[in-house]
Amino acid sequence: MPHDHTHHDAGPGRMDPGEARKITSRATTLSVLVASTLVITKLAAWIASGSVALLASLADSALDLAASITTFLAVRYAAAPADDDHRYGHGKAEAFASFLQALFIALSAVLLLREAWLHAMDPRPVLNGGWAIGVMVLSIILTVGLVWAQTKAVQKTGSVAVSGDRAHYVADLASNFAVIAGIGAAAFLSIPLADPTIGAGVAIWLAWSAIEVGRGALAHLLDQELPDRERCRIIEIAEDDPRVIDVHQVRTRAAGPLIHIQMHMDLDAKLTLEAAHEIVVAAEKRLLERYPAADILIHADPHGKAEPHGLDFFRSENEAETAKDT
Repeated sequence: MPHDHTHHDAGPGRMDPGEARKITSRATTLSVLVASTLVITKLAAWIASGSVALLASLADSALDLAASITTFLAVRYAAAPADDDHRYGHGKAEAFASFLQALFIALSAVLLLREAWLHAMDPRPVLNGGWAIGVMVLSIILTVGLVWAQTKAVQKTGSVAVSGDRAHYVADLASNFAVIAGIGAAAFLSIPLADPTIGAGVAIWLAWSAIEVGRGALAHLLDQELPDRERCRIIEIAEDDPRVIDVHQVRTRAAGPLIHIQMHMDLDAKLTLEAAHEIVVAAEKRLLERYPAADILIHADPHGKAEPHGLDFFRSENEAETAKDT
């Protein structure tokens, strides 16, 4: 009995690129607006208070703004259709933007650690602590709203760029609470070392976020395979035809809103070219029902008569060389 392939839950390649672009564009526009607002308010509060913890948060928001602008541009470029110079589309622009975000976050962590160390060696009082805390509360409120919107966008599109943007805003939420604690302890409890200590803690948190974001971006840039669950589903859909004898050498990769699928399909060697083509096209249509943003290439093999090619060719060559050496 044929399977139902029309279920479009969240995941790579399951949304029309144009629709994905609309959703990611809204999320990245909101990100730029929030980051701009936070930079302005935190700059004013830092000038008034002199808090190193608030400076840490300001530096983080400034880099957030740079990363958000990069993501804003990247998701639009990534959704552009393939052209003569980019036959596989522009999807990797998202992963590149996400990797830049990781670099921005790592740079922020290094600078903040340095500033925290200098202030720990020479503790300074925090002025206007109430105003500084008020700015941080505003930051938390705006960030919660942004993270909620980004989460919805990632659930629908699987965008690695928006996911990377969301990752450091989630880290910001935790760091904002920590900054409030540091400012409060330094301004109202006369514990000046609390401020640089919290600043250093924020920097360490940012460094960890940079590693996580960078790891996800590299997975896309280096053409890592889709998760095993998705690969198994792709094979299941491709084989959902009694005329298909076997599917092998399945290769997959994600590129922004798109995914690329390649495979070899064993068919009866006695089939005509027209009949084989009909089976391959039917398989492509089944896959597109579930992955409408997929670029699919299926190579038909005559069962039992196909020569080694692709990965099988290189394996057979290596085995032959090994046999000669032994």
